[in-house]
Amino acid sequence: MAVVSRLSVNGDRLMGWIDRLARIGRLPNGDICRLAFTPEDVQARYQVQQWMMEAGMTVANDAAGNIIGTYPGSEAHAPALATGSHIDTVPSGGAYDGVLGVLAGIEVVKTLQEQKQRLQHPLQVIVFTDEESSMVGARALAGMVPRSPTDLKLRDGLNIETCLESVGGDWHTISTAQCTRDQIAAFVELHVEQGAVLEQTAKTIGVVQGVVGMRRSIVTIRGQANHAGTTPMDMRQDALLAAAQIVLRVRDIALDTPNAPVATVGYLTVAPNAANIVPGEVVLTVDMRDLSPIGLASMQARLEEALQAIAATTHTDISIEPLLDVAPSPAAERIQQTIAAVCEALQLSHRTMPSRAGHDAMEMGRITDMGMIFVPSQMGLSHSGHEYTPPEDCIRGANVLLHTLLRLDALYA
Repeated sequence: MAVVSRLSVNGDRLMGWIDRLARIGRLPNGDICRLAFTPEDVQARYQVQQWMMEAGMTVANDAAGNIIGTYPGSEAHAPALATGSHIDTVPSGGAYDGVLGVLAGIEVVKTLQEQKQRLQHPLQVIVFTDEESSMVGARALAGMVPRSPTDLKLRDGLNIETCLESVGGDWHTISTAQCTRDQIAAFVELHVEQGAVLEQTAKTIGVVQGVVGMRRSIVTIRGQANHAGTTPMDMRQDALLAAAQIVLRVRDIALDTPNAPVATVGYLTVAPNAANIVPGEVVLTVDMRDLSPIGLASMQARLEEALQAIAATTHTDISIEPLLDVAPSPAAERIQQTIAAVCEALQLSHRTMPSRAGHDAMEMGRITDMGMIFVPSQMGLSHSGHEYTPPEDCIRGANVLLHTLLRLDALYA
């Protein structure tokens, strides 16, 4: 272990891999479009599997289409330590989202292979299927795939049975992809932050406390459309006025709740939507996210109370319906402590923080100990061709991942 503890990843090789994968699906404007199940996704999956095999891993596809590369451990029957992320993108994505976690995982294995080192546990690198849409890969591993294929969120016109077949999966046997703690002892995902907190606070590494839960609702406000010139102000049932108050109240609820949750009104439609008509109906969404399930429930209750009060003062009818309810997925305390200890040993500044975006690790945390490592995103940009994490930060993150896995190998013995 003394030799292993001095290991560092090959940064030039890692950055070369990131650059090569970014060429697959690159658009003329520089954005990357590598949607799940497209020919570009299939090409990228093939390339990643080649790098896995060159690193000494055996490679398999499960029924959810996940690519699982396994580097054997010295104890053949020990549960695996796993890492990984995704390589599919949004329609106008960048080179780092998901990709860094996958390629850094392969680089960790390649580094161990070159030194002829093995962990006690098998080491797995997982490429999760369709993270950016249905999250079918991570959900299948966690046993959270809905029974009906129509309940999966896919791009318009896509059929999950056909999609999985195109990447070596099988919807009809997808339950066989489910894993347990007996198979995966711990999962650690390296990811770009996709926000500006690390950059703004001048920290190198984010030690993720967990992936926040989400409550998303649709709110419908019904007033009375009427003439904007002839309807006195005190006789109006203005749905947009009520909506404006809701937007402000949603902000206040988040600001007044401990632990810095977030809440957003991000979608809003107005009818009739004409300059000379008092708005008669507004539909909007409320998205609330918090690491605490108690905090989420409290925000939801306060929102519903606020809607009743606003309806009374604006003489409108307001209804609310749930759209999404995702439970928080906390990171294991001992993995957080291990990542922080590695940062101290490598003399890297760090801070704890929640992940307010969903990740594959969110689902993995439902079946085993989970942790996440964040590295900075320049200007907080992601889901954009302009997303950028400097090479030195990518390499530092990969080294933190390497040494975290080394320490977890002993911790989980």
